[in-house]
Amino acid sequence: MRASRNAVSTCIIVTGLLVGSLTFVSTTWAKTHTIAMTAVETDIVIDGSGEKYAAWTFNGTVPGPVVRVTEGDTINFTLTNPATNKNPHAMDFHAAEIDFLKNYRAINAGETISYTFVAKKPGIFFYHCGAPPMIQHVARGMFGAIIVDPKNAKAWPKADREYVLVQSEFFKNPTDVQAMFDRKYDNMLFNGGIFKYHPFVTGGGKLDAKPGERVRIYFVNAGPNEFSSFHPIGEIWENVYESGNPSNKLTGVQTYVVGPGSAATFDVVVESAGAYPLVTHSLTGALRGAIAVLLVGPDAAPAPLMPMVPWVLSAK
Repeated sequence: MRASRNAVSTCIIVTGLLVGSLTFVSTTWAKTHTIAMTAVETDIVIDGSGEKYAAWTFNGTVPGPVVRVTEGDTINFTLTNPATNKNPHAMDFHAAEIDFLKNYRAINAGETISYTFVAKKPGIFFYHCGAPPMIQHVARGMFGAIIVDPKNAKAWPKADREYVLVQSEFFKNPTDVQAMFDRKYDNMLFNGGIFKYHPFVTGGGKLDAKPGERVRIYFVNAGPNEFSSFHPIGEIWENVYESGNPSNKLTGVQTYVVGPGSAATFDVVVESAGAYPLVTHSLTGALRGAIAVLLVGPDAAPAPLMPMVPWVLSAK
């Protein structure tokens, strides 16, 4: 899955400092991005056997596309709800600081909504549909991640490899809203799949890395209800950044709790080749699907931010 970084215009912010007879000018570049998404009610594959699920999505995938911008950038966003859909939909960006009632309202089938915001703070943020009942729209797949890179690239160590992981709960009956309220989920997903990155189960993939690489995991917990206790089996998180902000740094962390609707960035440096599962240590979630195996070896190939999204298989 490629990040959305369609810059359509650029502005220059110039500040001047007079020292003696010389004027030193510093420039900060900020971009404007046009981001458009479509609410798509469609079936998606959720496990390695090709099982399908009647999902509600952004752009037809679960999670929706990764949006990536830089701190200080402006985002012009448009959501389209096609006339062929049956339900209202909305968009709530946790990276935005704007009026909820005006911008995050639900739109009916056949309508569009547009708004603008500035990504003022760096980090990894959740986005999701906010149409009522919001718990159902999130549970059925209307969520994703927006990365706001720090404007100062030296605010944290450079990563050799990056992945986005979004945890969410799966309810087999997508119309059973009461089960969602009662927390009766059937499986736990990473990036819209059950054991999607577990190479030892049918149809499972993996996350790749080379020994000694700094692997950065942008982690979002979509919920809608359960906490994640994110842990690297066989390793220790080199650094953890709450909400992905470089200012919120922890070092040498075994397990870190990410609540529903929250996010964090995790760095791990694996020195030796082997298999290192990344799991929620809430084991009822891990053993029902939330295991992503980081396979470390010298021949690891480059990989996208979200491998295997969508999960293309022969469906049942």
